[in-house]
Amino acid sequence: MNSHIRAVTDDYAAQGYVAIAPSLFDRIRKGIELGYTPRDIQVGRGHVMQLTRDAILRDLTAAINVVRHAGRVGVVGYCWGGALAYLAACELPIACAVSYYGARIPQYLDEGRQPKRPTMYHFGERDASIPRATIERIRAADPEGVIWIYPAGHGFNCTERADFDPPSAALARERSLEFFARRLEAQPPERAGDRGGA
Repeated sequence: MNSHIRAVTDDYAAQGYVAIAPSLFDRIRKGIELGYTPRDIQVGRGHVMQLTRDAILRDLTAAINVVRHAGRVGVVGYCWGGALAYLAACELPIACAVSYYGARIPQYLDEGRQPKRPTMYHFGERDASIPRATIERIRAADPEGVIWIYPAGHGFNCTERADFDPPSAALARERSLEFFARRLEAQPPERAGDRGGA
């Protein structure tokens, strides 16, 4: 959890979605806030290693259950969250998922996990952590997935990272919103004014 994820969540809420960002690191220690310095990234990776898949799936399920009252649920994730969006599309009862530069997706590919829900992927062509061969493995595992590649690096959507690329971020946001609009509004929400959860 950090200011960037809060801003992304607020942006989806401003589009009319019921939006929630689960604090997955709360299982380690409540209130962890990390930025994008090399030290923060290293600490974050250490925290990720302490979380089990079952615990992550339980926390994602709890977040999904909180927003389910609004209608169909979509998941969006960035970096590690991009891999978790992929995992959610494989394992959880959601309508769709959007994955931004999910560098850890190969661990799920190695386990033979394939999305059961429509999934969109955003990658930067200059992202050294996700080579073209990895993108092609994802395409092979999810032939119906929608894959976009931008002239950008890793973290191109994040205003707080050196690789922030405003044109790529804007286009990816537009495509993600359109993807969610098509898939989350197919079933009328239970409450007037809500457009589903993201």
